[in-house]
Amino acid sequence: MRFSMLPAVFAQMFKKPWTNKFPAKYAPANTTQFLADVDEGIAEIIPPVPTPNGFRGKIKYDKVKCNGCQLCIKVCPCEAIEFKKKEKKIKIYIARCCFCSQCNDICPVNCLTMSDEFLLADTDPYSKDLIVE
Repeated sequence: MRFSMLPAVFAQMFKKPWTNKFPAKYAPANTTQFLADVDEGIAEIIPPVPTPNGFRGKIKYDKVKCNGCQLCIKVCPCEAIEFKKKEKKIKIYIARCCFCSQCNDICPVNCLTMSDEFLLADTDPYSKDLIVE
């Protein structure tokens, strides 16, 4: 009983991994430099497994459709949505969002939708990539 897991461990050591090699075929020496190379077009990110239907990724906001009803703000459990009074539009902080999609469900004009974008890691929670306006 004490070493009953050893056959499973040794069997796993010689099997191929089930995961895909993401974001690069070979591990980059410097991740920051790799991402800079991707921005310049020198390197390429290998796409991950495609997202399934109904995936809840980064929120898309159609500012033109929005009528400023503020229902999304009332229903948001994370308080990730802020109302801008001058413009009568909203601002969404993706770093606070729990991707529950309640704001999308309650929106009467369907100006909020969920995209399939899920690569949202950033060192600054208030960066322009993590704020939807």
